[in-house]
Amino acid sequence: MYRERAAAGIGGAVVWESVAVGAAPARVLPDGCLDLLWSSRAGLLVAGPDRTAHLSVSVPGERWVGLRLPPGTGPAVVGVPADELRDRRAPLTELWGRAAAELADRLAVAAEARPPGPSAGAAGAGRAVSLAAPADVVGPAWPGRAGPVGAVLEAVAVARLRAAGGPDPLGAWVAARLAAGATVAATAAEVGLGARALHRRSRALFGYGPKTLARILRMRRALDLARAGIPLAEAAARAGYADQAHLTREVKDLAGVPPTRLLPARRG
Repeated sequence: MYRERAAAGIGGAVVWESVAVGAAPARVLPDGCLDLLWSSRAGLLVAGPDRTAHLSVSVPGERWVGLRLPPGTGPAVVGVPADELRDRRAPLTELWGRAAAELADRLAVAAEARPPGPSAGAAGAGRAVSLAAPADVVGPAWPGRAGPVGAVLEAVAVARLRAAGGPDPLGAWVAARLAAGATVAATAAEVGLGARALHRRSRALFGYGPKTLARILRMRRALDLARAGIPLAEAAARAGYADQAHLTREVKDLAGVPPTRLLPARRG
């Protein structure tokens, strides 16, 4: 089973938890986000922003807990520009050294702790399973031990973000404008940057330039509409695609499969 909740202290961040019951890979769609990850098998990792879908492979029974940081926030938490982590899953020790080892010890204790009660998070759509995870990637029941792990990740990230002076406000602004459908040129003009300067700042904040981020956010916007029951042709138009064929080409390019593969089967 998969569940998530809003993270306290970091606007737009999400704490998510899951357990694998099968070996089929989960298709993780690009979203401009950066995740701090804990796996019961692989330990502490950082997942950088992807340009295309990442196929995440787990072993049955493997527990995953993640803190998904919204576009533009991750670099202030992890301490490196986002483009250094683009398309990577790296051990956190590569970035934090001894601090990561100490955090791993805290998480080992937290993983065995009894949770205080039912999670505040509701079952819902997550980064890895919201759009395309095979049915057997997440189990029917929650193991009940990973909640404290998420709380530790959350507390550490909040402390690091405060120590860094908070996220660069440009990140949230640019991401919000592009997510709303603004053009890159209009966004650059609104923030008072030239095209090259915006591209440079975007690579550091999001892992790629604003055009790539805009493509990713537009795809997710269209898929969200389709998941809400909007026909694909209408979802394509609302999201700013020329037509449904244009949407299909973009989804195949970014996600690796056509949009129909990423949507729940409709009854009737």
